[in-house]
Amino acid sequence: MTILIDNKSDAPIYDQIYSQIKNQIISGELKENEMLPSIRGLAKDLRISFITTKRAYDELEKDGFIYTIQAKGCYVAQKNVELLREENLKKIEEHIEQIVQLAASCKLSREDIINMVNFGLEEMK
Repeated sequence: MTILIDNKSDAPIYDQIYSQIKNQIISGELKENEMLPSIRGLAKDLRISFITTKRAYDELEKDGFIYTIQAKGCYVAQKNVELLREENLKKIEEHIEQIVQLAASCKLSREDIINMVNFGLEEMK
C-alpha cells in the first residue's frame, strides 16, 4: 500500500490518507480482507501523528471500507456494491460538470456534446 502526503495540498493529512486508501480499495489494488498497516506503523512511516492516521482509519471504518478486529488490526471490508455504485455515480457527475464547463468555454451546443458522448459510447462497443 502506497500513501503519499502532499504538504502543499489544502486537504488535511487525514483526508489525504482516507482518499488514497479508499481509492485503492475501490480500484481493487487493496483486496477484501487484506490487512492494512497498523495505525502506529503507518504514522511512523509517514512521519505524522498516530492520531491523524487513526482519524483516517476511523472514517474509513465508519464509511464501510475497512473493519477492525480488536488486538489484530484493520482489514479491507467486503465491497458493498451499492456503496461502490454511489461512489462511481458521484465521480461521473463531477466529470459531467467539468465537461459542461469546458464545453461552455468552447461554445459547444448541447447537440455537439451529445454527439461526442454518443461517439464515445460507440467506441466502447
